[in-house]
Amino acid sequence: MTQVPPEPLIPGNSLITATPEAGRALAIMMARHSVHAMQKELEVLVSGRAQYAHDPYGLIAASHVVAAEFATIAAANDYWRGSAPLAVEVAHGPADPISRG
Repeated sequence: MTQVPPEPLIPGNSLITATPEAGRALAIMMARHSVHAMQKELEVLVSGRAQYAHDPYGLIAASHVVAAEFATIAAANDYWRGSAPLAVEVAHGPADPISRG
């Protein structure tokens, strides 16, 4: 069996990226490198693609892994220093029943 060439799990040994788009690309790359680290046999890796490429649950599961990686990268980048925060705070106004005394 052919072995997948070893790849660093964190390319460049850094999670810092210039933009959210670059952070998302890094998250995808890290997820792929993790799969390659766990399944080192190239033929097995390639033969499984046909199966999961048409499995919506497998693709959704893969997107969850990317999302977890991206959340880690976003936090490491302080949600892209100086840009608007990703979470939106809701202000309670006078018409809001929660703010009434």
